[in-house]
Amino acid sequence: MATDVHAAADFYATARGAVAARLLRERVSALWPSVAGRDVLGLGYAVPYLRLWRERQGAEQAARLIAAVPAQLGVARWPAGAPNLTCTVEEEALPFADLSFDRIILVHGLEGAEHSRRMLREVWRVLREDGLLLVIAPNRAGLWAHLEATPFGHGQPYSPGQIGRLLADSMFRVERRDTALYLPPTQIRLMLRSAPLWERTGRRLVPRLAGVTITEAVKDVYAAMPLRKAPARRLVLSEAA
Repeated sequence: MATDVHAAADFYATARGAVAARLLRERVSALWPSVAGRDVLGLGYAVPYLRLWRERQGAEQAARLIAAVPAQLGVARWPAGAPNLTCTVEEEALPFADLSFDRIILVHGLEGAEHSRRMLREVWRVLREDGLLLVIAPNRAGLWAHLEATPFGHGQPYSPGQIGRLLADSMFRVERRDTALYLPPTQIRLMLRSAPLWERTGRRLVPRLAGVTITEAVKDVYAAMPLRKAPARRLVLSEAA
């Protein structure tokens, strides 16, 4: 079962959630150091990661950021005190025109998708030909996938190989892989403060036991995949806080 936006927001408001977000944002930032001038879609519950670019000053403010939350996750509004950049969508019928986005980050979305291949087919449609997709998903072998008290413990976890095959089946080609969250999913503050040490040690000694896998992919325009007729798309603006 997928998490919901309120549970995810509550998690990221805790000390454990804040540390997890910081560790993941460091890896995302290493892969995508700048999105200046880009159209960026966050699909799933991507608010903690879109915030990475929104909070930066200067040229980063020129990026267009949109958070799209699948309807089964609930309704969200972001950012607070500013024009709403969040919409509720149907994962199999995204309400955006073809080739709309330069970057798409999919987090807290794939593992809870009712039809993961159909979702990825829609992602393929709205991503530009030279665009990049970043998939963050719980790692089947990691500890975080087995603790329901966090958003990473809901839905279907994946191994890196499973992610790669799913993307290939959906006309994407994997370009780079990364991992994060070697810190155990603890609430003990002493361990949370030592998170950087856990990350460095885990990446060096037990890379297969990461809490999440991070996969960057591009559209494989030469792949062959039958295109089913998509249902009518509708956009639902979020009202809840």
